[in-house]
Order: sequence, then C-alpha cells, then structure tokens
Amino acid sequence: MQILKTNGLVAAPFTPMYPDGSLNLDVIQQYAECLHQNGVVGAFVCGTTGEGLSLTTKERRQVIERWVEVAPTELAIIVHVGHNSLDDACNMALHAQQVGARSIACMAPSFFKPQGVLGMVEWCERVAAAAPSLPFYYYHIPSMTGFNMSVHDFLQIAGYRIPNLAGVKFTYEDLNDFEKCLKLDGGRFDILFGRDELLLSALRLGARGAVGSTYNFAAPLYLSMIDAFDRGELDAAQRLQQVACRMIDLLVRCSSCPIATFKRWMSEVAVECGVTRMPLTSPTEDQLTQLRSDLEAVQLQRWLTRPVIAR
Repeated sequence: MQILKTNGLVAAPFTPMYPDGSLNLDVIQQYAECLHQNGVVGAFVCGTTGEGLSLTTKERRQVIERWVEVAPTELAIIVHVGHNSLDDACNMALHAQQVGARSIACMAPSFFKPQGVLGMVEWCERVAAAAPSLPFYYYHIPSMTGFNMSVHDFLQIAGYRIPNLAGVKFTYEDLNDFEKCLKLDGGRFDILFGRDELLLSALRLGARGAVGSTYNFAAPLYLSMIDAFDRGELDAAQRLQQVACRMIDLLVRCSSCPIATFKRWMSEVAVECGVTRMPLTSPTEDQLTQLRSDLEAVQLQRWLTRPVIAR
C-alpha cells in the first residue's frame, strides 16, 4: 500500500453530547465545517479526546458514520478502533472500512497488556487485517494505556508483517524514539506527532503532520507557528509555541479534568459539544470565569476559533 504523508494539523474532535450525556450527532456537520474552515486537514475520531472508550460500540459506530457522511472531502477522517476486546476492535475496523473512513488507528489494550513489542505487533496485525484496504496507524499513548515500548522497534517488525501499516500517532515525549521513527527506512512511515505543547520540537526533527486536542479551537495559532518555522523565522515560531504552551497550561490548571475543560472551551468559542461522561467532570462556572479572565490577560482570545454558522 502506498503511504500518503500527512501535511498539516489533524484535530482530535470531542464527541458532542446533550446535557443528559446522549450523543448529539446533529452538531457534527457544523463541527466538520468549522475544522475545515480553520485549516485543519483531518479529524481523529473517537480517540482519547473524543472519549471513545467511554462510548458503547454502537455509539462509536454512530459517531463515525456521521463524521464520514458530513465531512468535507478535504477533511480526512481517521477512526480510532482500539478496544480491550480484540474482536470488537476488529469489528470496528471493518465497520470503518465499510462506511468509507480514510484510515484507522488502534491504541494498545489497557487492562491486560500486550507482551512487549511482539505482542503489540500481533494485536495490530489482527486489527489491521480486518480492514485491509485502509491505512493503519498504531496509536502510541502510554499515559492512557499504561503500555510503553520502542515504537521504532515496533515499526521495524510491523513494517514487514502488516501490509497496510501507514505509520504512528505518536503521543509521547520520547523525542529520540520519535526521530528514529521519522527516519526509519528513509522516512517510509507517516509519523503524526501528538503533543501540542511540543509541536515545534517535533517540527525541528522533521515532523509534518500532527494530531491534537487544542487544534480544535486554536488551529490558527499553530498554523501561524508552522508558517513561521517554514519561513525560517525560528524566533517567531518559538514565541508562538510559548503562547500555545501558556494557553494549554491555563486550560489544564482550570480544573482536575483537562479533557473536560477543553471540551467546555470548544463549546464556548466554536461549536457546542455539551458535557463529558463520568468519570470526567466539567469545570464549574467559577473556574470558567477565572479561565476567561486569565486567557484575556495574556491576550490569547484572538487565536481562538470563533463560531461557525451551520448551513
């Protein structure tokens, strides 16, 4: 399978919900248009930010179907199919292929862990084989799965065993491993960086594609940073990365559940995404008031997405 490299930002969208926690699928068309208009090239659906593992398999399928149905052609839909059940992960992969997703990704099972690199290769081999016509990405996120390994070693083995292996969504701070993945086999794989606060460091190592939560509502900030980097204006790029880090720090410190805060902020500045599901808890109104004040004090508002009117 020919590997097409990602060039740009892929948002990890929140899953819109009503106040009772049920799915609000009607919002997704407006959401997809918002991302596209703000320069985002893809959506990584039902991953960590999208509370994928807090949804039932049926709900995940509904969300995926809606994104594929309404997304602009230019917005690539990458479906996270990871599951603690291998059969369910394979069925999710097959479903993504049947409905027309652009590609699939799978994180490690998080209860019973794979037995090292070979165990992870075998797991991914099974999942990828369930959707052989779709590019497959291993989703590396040790902070959530509790499973870590050398991704470079994984790619060396999996590259020969998984015909549709496209690359990795690399959500970890090991930049040495990340760089080795980028350079493996002459840059064979599409390695998507997944830490928004370290994006500039990844660009310096050669990254061209990235997946992140804050690209939902602050894509203009990161695109300005990428433009400055591409023009060789490294000081300007560094200043913009510092702005992004300051924004992330304020959002993270707002409450005890960063994803819930990010989701609430998306509702405030762009698209109404509703509540998060337990065990995540939304920030209080007092916390949001303080967040608004803090963001305004450091002049971050101009970088944040403004509402898009649904057609």
